[in-house]
Amino acid sequence: MRKYKLLVLLILPLLFAFNNYSFKVAVLKYNGGGDWYANPTALQNLIQFCTANLNMSINPSYDLVDVASTELFQYPFVHMTGHGNVVFSSDERENLRNYLLGGGFLHIDDNYGMDAYIRPEMKMVFPELDFIELPHSHPIYNQTYKFENGLPKIHEHDNQPARGYGLIHEGRLICYYTYESDLGDGWENPEVHNDPQEIRLKALQMGANIINYVFIN
Repeated sequence: MRKYKLLVLLILPLLFAFNNYSFKVAVLKYNGGGDWYANPTALQNLIQFCTANLNMSINPSYDLVDVASTELFQYPFVHMTGHGNVVFSSDERENLRNYLLGGGFLHIDDNYGMDAYIRPEMKMVFPELDFIELPHSHPIYNQTYKFENGLPKIHEHDNQPARGYGLIHEGRLICYYTYESDLGDGWENPEVHNDPQEIRLKALQMGANIINYVFIN
């Protein structure tokens, strides 16, 4: 398991000892008008899938956490999604940067329309880093579930292939950005998008790979 920031190591056992879960995950709330609250059933379904198929002890409920909150450091994995604008204040950028450098992990899932906003914002968080496309050989595609062709395509929008990008700091993947895939849509309840079961399964398996990767690297 990765070495987490000392603060995280101290807080997590106290937070979850009462319910015997190893950890809890969260959805990131942000400003700018983008719908950070999109896909409300997605993360809960992914948690259930990981619990059932990877024997992981994840709290079945997830939290909402503001970018600037010190509570961000309580979560080893934070998920971010939306369709539109994203704006971080200078304090939020500093807090997010410290969280990621301290051992946290951010998964950004473009729910279509987010790309033009999230890239410049993350560039201001990490001026020294660029998103790089991860090769299909990257461990995130080769956990319990193997994705030989990389990130699976869940929903079609612009006739573009699904692409997975990463911010890598000192050899560690700290942020994974899924683009033109719509993974979160695939995690939602079946009746929300009426996706074929095999498509939903691919989305959940890829999501499970992401969470599994966080805890073994």
